[in-house]
Amino acid sequence: MNSQVFQTPIEYLKGVGVSRADVLKKELQIFNFEDLLRHFPFKYIDRTRFYKVRDINADMPYVQMLARLTQKEIIGEKHTKRLVAQAHDDTGAIELVWFQGVKWIEKALIPGKVYVLFGKPGFFNGKAQMAHPEMELYSTEVQQRKGNLTLQPAYSSTEKLKQFSLDSKGIQKLVAILLEQQLKDIHENLPLYLINRFKLIDLANAYRNIHFPEDATKLTEAIHRLKFEELFFLQFRLLRNKLLHTQKFKGNIFGTVGELFNQFYHEKLPFPLTNAQKRVLKEIRLDTQRGVQMNRLLQGDVGSGKTVVALMSMLIAIDNGFQACIMAPTEILANQHYQTIKELVGDDFIEVGLLTGSTPQKARKVLHEKLENGQLKILIGTHALIEDKVQYKNLGFVVIDEQHRFGVEQRARLWRKNIIPPHILVMTATPIPRTLAMTLYGDLDISIIDELPAGRKPIQTVHYYDTQRLRMFGFMKQEIAKGRQVYVVYPLIQESEKLDLKNLMDGIEVMSREFPLPDYRLSIVHGKMKAADKQVEMDRFIKGETQIMVATTVIEVGVNVPNASIMIIENSERFGLSQLHQLRGRVGRGAEQSFCILMSSHKLSRDGKIRLDTMVKTNNGFEIAETDLQLRGPGNIEGTQQSGVLDLKVANIATDQELLISVRKCVEGIFEKDPQLTLPENQILHQTLQVKGQGLSWNKIS
Repeated sequence: MNSQVFQTPIEYLKGVGVSRADVLKKELQIFNFEDLLRHFPFKYIDRTRFYKVRDINADMPYVQMLARLTQKEIIGEKHTKRLVAQAHDDTGAIELVWFQGVKWIEKALIPGKVYVLFGKPGFFNGKAQMAHPEMELYSTEVQQRKGNLTLQPAYSSTEKLKQFSLDSKGIQKLVAILLEQQLKDIHENLPLYLINRFKLIDLANAYRNIHFPEDATKLTEAIHRLKFEELFFLQFRLLRNKLLHTQKFKGNIFGTVGELFNQFYHEKLPFPLTNAQKRVLKEIRLDTQRGVQMNRLLQGDVGSGKTVVALMSMLIAIDNGFQACIMAPTEILANQHYQTIKELVGDDFIEVGLLTGSTPQKARKVLHEKLENGQLKILIGTHALIEDKVQYKNLGFVVIDEQHRFGVEQRARLWRKNIIPPHILVMTATPIPRTLAMTLYGDLDISIIDELPAGRKPIQTVHYYDTQRLRMFGFMKQEIAKGRQVYVVYPLIQESEKLDLKNLMDGIEVMSREFPLPDYRLSIVHGKMKAADKQVEMDRFIKGETQIMVATTVIEVGVNVPNASIMIIENSERFGLSQLHQLRGRVGRGAEQSFCILMSSHKLSRDGKIRLDTMVKTNNGFEIAETDLQLRGPGNIEGTQQSGVLDLKVANIATDQELLISVRKCVEGIFEKDPQLTLPENQILHQTLQVKGQGLSWNKIS
């Protein structure tokens, strides 16, 4: 594509001008020729065939017909004025009605002539009818002209655009002008060997046929070509980032597995490592010996043992003379990591510190000193870790938890804490489907812990309707009698916060009646409470002073109560799959059998039913994530919005998985064979990269 031509501001296109350009910019973010070229139709109206009057029914979408106009008349006065016409083909008659533009349309219609009619069929008093059809005189010229007997593009528009005659038809005209004027400037951007290998049509042809398809086959070919290109350059960018990263960022070499690691492994590890944990440790071990900064994503379900892997990796760093840190997005999560690691290592093994916004000034001062002199080996905290005044003696290993909550710049500030950047391990408890991980984290190496520690029983999940509430209460009482504890969670969605709070308060009232003092005690936690009050309520539950915690989704992250064995999710149809899965992961942390009860009304949408059925059927986070991706599409999966990576116009990561995988392999092959893109056949990629790379920051990885 001739990039300079397509960067021309949209107001310079014939038929646009300043006022139309303003509304195109505001409503559709169309600023230049390229934006308009890539404003693709959202559907196509089939004008490849003519229907007969006898073939039509009221359930049909828009249809095209060929009929002779026999009569027309204007009926009614002023406000009730309408134009009614009759048309016939050899199978019957159809009535045509217009309520607007009556005078103008009436003048244009000529009885006795054959017209191409296009509109939505309906029936009134048993007779075929079409309101506001498009009418075009039929002639041999019309028959031959493209855009009549074709798949017609339908473009998204808005009420504001329609005021400037930029409905779907208006936009279609602008695209037609652009293609007529600039089609010759759409140059190829892929090497010939790729076009031949993947049987792709050329780029100019693809753009012409996605807007004005000659037929269904040409449309399919155009969509395939543009999907391929979109995914190709996305993976190309990510893998080039990865390559540049290995060339640019040297890493400390952890040459030995030393005393601390071995002592912990043989004497302190409370349970044997799973094969998945061993495999991930091996991957990290190899990464930290290569002399290149490690950049690895560790995925694993809640409870799969990511923290132990992170700790053992940090011990390797400490054995090699470095310090390590864990950065978590919230104080609750930082506290939980601190408690878990302290329990695992004990008091006399290595010094571990905690730094959050709540750390008192006096304690901070001591922490800073111990960090700078190297006495403090592991620091756990929140954003406080990246403050300039936090100085390490020799930071060698950084663990970032739930990384999608941190921006690139925040992560980069951690790198600067050492002359040679520390190795980075990014952890997430949100399982990400393989294709989405390839795209969101395509520049990271990916490790997966896909098995739970031995002795963990899978959580049993059931779906109850509101009418089965008494059964749920009975089950709660049975479990509490065994000494167990229960979570009851209500959704809290900002748009309906008042209603949600009312539901929560009503729920608390019902619970208090059903579980009265002194036999039962409740903890209550919701978003409107002060942080200190929340902590008091959580602490009471953690200590076992209360048996039931009624809460909004604030408990989603960061509460670990092994004695809690039931998770009840109210209005579960209102939660997304990943949220339901995260909530369920709050139980099942002890050796006892745990349960998750999904409560819902009988009114369930199709997607709501699939979500709840999926939860009942499987505990596997990756299966759940795949279903979530299919249902919601990639743009709505947690963490993808702020990535900016998934700005895809044609391709869809949920439905184009096979294509994405083959494209990824293809790009990997190119970089293996020609990392610097110096071969003659790859010169076109080198040039495209220069154009597409403008304004992109290639160095911002991890």
